Amino acid sequence: MIIVTTDFVPGYEIVETLGIVAGSIVNSKHLGKDIAAAFKTLAGGEIKSYTELLVESRNIALKRMISEAEKLGADAVVGVRFGSASVMQSAAEIFAYGTAVRLKKKE
Repeated sequence: MIIVTTDFVPGYEIVETLGIVAGSIVNSKHLGKDIAAAFKTLAGGEIKSYTELLVESRNIALKRMISEAEKLGADAVVGVRFGSASVMQSAAEIFAYGTAVRLKKKE
């Protein structure tokens, strides 16, 4: 599966557009991590537990998007984007979306 943020894949032509595919996850840290993060904001600096949470969440959303594309028989997902939204205090949705396509190698 080819995943690109561009609207094309170099060396290939898009022969069929299968539709929009997306994957998302809503994730949160447990209360203990939230308390530690609150103290960290007083001193400043990176809150590593949240960074790790967001990286993990982004990877899960991407895998779910790819799974949707595979179900459609796609060769690639073009125009991939990531987004996030606050769902509630200490919980965020991370989502990935793009257009599933079938490709043909350029001659």
